[in-house]
Amino acid sequence: MYALDIASLCRPDVLFAVVRDPAGAPIGCGAIVVKGEYGEIKRMYVRPQACGQGVARRLMDALEAKAMSSGCRTFMLETGPPQAEALVLYERMGYRRRGPFGDYPDDPFSIFMQKDAGDRGAPGA
Repeated sequence: MYALDIASLCRPDVLFAVVRDPAGAPIGCGAIVVKGEYGEIKRMYVRPQACGQGVARRLMDALEAKAMSSGCRTFMLETGPPQAEALVLYERMGYRRRGPFGDYPDDPFSIFMQKDAGDRGAPGA
């Protein structure tokens, strides 16, 4: 509902990453919009055939590390209740539920989460 469009991924405040399989085919992507001291996770996607292989965690780790080098100290995201697998991953990575942030309205179909830089969550989760 609040996803970035493709053109927005080219903005200078957006960090975008792609994970490829050994043959070079893209199997996952994600982005962080850097908003000063916080970064907002956006556009996380992993192809179904790559689920359960740690692709999303590698994407998140890489994006968070790059954002931290740009000054981000907090990470936030908005997702929906149907994203059960994503919610488990985010919680394992140290994200905790919070209220709306930025321009987001309080919406029963949105789940808002946050974590501070350095909170890596459960190892190997």
